[in-house]
Amino acid sequence: MKVSEKNVAYVAELANLELTPQERDGMLRDLNSILDYIDLLNELDTSNVRPMAQISADESGSFGDASREDILEGLRPSLPHDVALSNAPDADGTFFRVPKVIER
Repeated sequence: MKVSEKNVAYVAELANLELTPQERDGMLRDLNSILDYIDLLNELDTSNVRPMAQISADESGSFGDASREDILEGLRPSLPHDVALSNAPDADGTFFRVPKVIER
């Protein structure tokens, strides 16, 4: 499946991106290049490759359980709420005030 200019425009609109014509052409070229590479990878014979659940090995080289116990290192008290708010350029006494970012 090839990506069309219409697809790029649609995704850019969903992401609220304003792309120049040159950026749209580059995005179209890049996305189709990625899909072409995936098609190339799909041609590989992977029938003798074992599936992997984890992609990183532990110290022993095993791909078993990749989780670890949580360790609290350098635990220190947080900045007091009133001190944090005193550094804010705009606050209402309880929360930071920030400008609205997404406008549609």
